[in-house]
Amino acid sequence: MNHVIAPRAESEEPVYRADFAMGEHSARHLRRILRLYLKGWGLAVVADAAELALTELIANVVRHVPGRRCQTFIFRLPGGEGVRVEVADGCPMLPVVVDGDALDEGGRGLLLVEAVTDKWGVEVRRDGGGKAVWFECLTAADPPVTPSARPAPRP
Repeated sequence: MNHVIAPRAESEEPVYRADFAMGEHSARHLRRILRLYLKGWGLAVVADAAELALTELIANVVRHVPGRRCQTFIFRLPGGEGVRVEVADGCPMLPVVVDGDALDEGGRGLLLVEAVTDKWGVEVRRDGGGKAVWFECLTAADPPVTPSARPAPRP
């Protein structure tokens, strides 16, 4: 079931919540939804990283969660400083970061998440019946300084 929740000022409620079984095209649809929110919030600068990380988390659900059922949440961080995405499921098995062989076809998803996001982690449900894997992509506090094409004039 999809739920779009009207954003509340300074609320910790997700703006978007999806709860359904994942399939081979689910990541593509969720990326589109995420990008729409990010553009609307003026956070398009983090869209590529957030979409890649979301794709990896959904791929883990498809591969490792029995029934492929999960909940996906999209939060705008306070002050518009970035986005937090959570993918929760009822499977008690925790994800593991794997340094695979260079020729392995898979197993590097969480390494990618770590590389492209500012923060990520796993929260175990209090009842032990699952977990939420989350990440945050933040906007830079200060724009990057780019060197001038011309050298500064000498005094």
